[in-house]
Amino acid sequence: MTAKHADKTVTRRKALAIGGGVVAGVGVVTAVGVNAFGSDATGATATTAGSSSASSGQCVLMSGVTEGPYYLDGALVRKDITEGKDGVPLHLDITVQDTTDSCNPVKGAAVEIWHCDAWGYYSGYTTANPGGSAPAESEDGSTANDQTYLRGYRIANGNGVVKFETIMPGWYTPRTCHIHVKVHTGGEKEDGTYEGGKVNYTGQLFFDDETAKSVFAPEPYSQHSGSYTALDDDMVYEGSGAAGGLLTLEPINKNKIEKGFTGTIVLGIDPDAENDGAGGAGGGTPPSGAPTGTPPSGAPSGSPEPTASS
Repeated sequence: MTAKHADKTVTRRKALAIGGGVVAGVGVVTAVGVNAFGSDATGATATTAGSSSASSGQCVLMSGVTEGPYYLDGALVRKDITEGKDGVPLHLDITVQDTTDSCNPVKGAAVEIWHCDAWGYYSGYTTANPGGSAPAESEDGSTANDQTYLRGYRIANGNGVVKFETIMPGWYTPRTCHIHVKVHTGGEKEDGTYEGGKVNYTGQLFFDDETAKSVFAPEPYSQHSGSYTALDDDMVYEGSGAAGGLLTLEPINKNKIEKGFTGTIVLGIDPDAENDGAGGAGGGTPPSGAPTGTPPSGAPSGSPEPTASS
């Protein structure tokens, strides 16, 4: 399902201290067969999320939230962002609409996404412990902080649509399952990435708990044990359904989770607005007693901008 891509140097724009997450050496203890919800990894059945915006055609200005601490500049323009990462396939269809112009599609908008792998690790930040017990990011126990997996751009077609091939994200403490997203306009593709323009929208996409439970039951997800944060308990998700980033999810095969899901959503944006998500809205205070730490080695020095979540 994956394609191999040439290595490309990625410049870190910022590395914020991780609110509520552990930044330390990654443990190598595994818990095969027990998932994040504390149940045996057997017999899970997929369900469809409750979001309906993508299918109804409604045009709603999306709720912007924080960028979080795991952003990197220089993501590649590409459809398949997996880079060999194992997990349940996710075919992501995103439509960008202009809420100021009769919900017309925003042709040429650059949609950028990034998310963690099945065990909760982000490329570029593999020394950040995802919480609970998980295998090391790589088989030999080393880290690869310059990798670019599960990050990428797509340029919207005439209908405002972009498509990504990725995997269902895992989770990390204290967050629910999510995908980060930015919508850029006014720039252009250059040297395999997207340059210039401005960020009109910064947000996150979310998954209903029943779908997440079905995905986290089998391997490789089940090798990450610990306390998963339910959607309604997440510090960023605001409970507003599709307008707050809740994906509509359809299983490819209801009886075979490993076949994957199609996720759809309409992102309503204001092309004249600018929102890079730095220190962004949404979020909240991490759980009391949640561990904190310093950014990965090699990250830029200096005082990070405040953020309430990742």
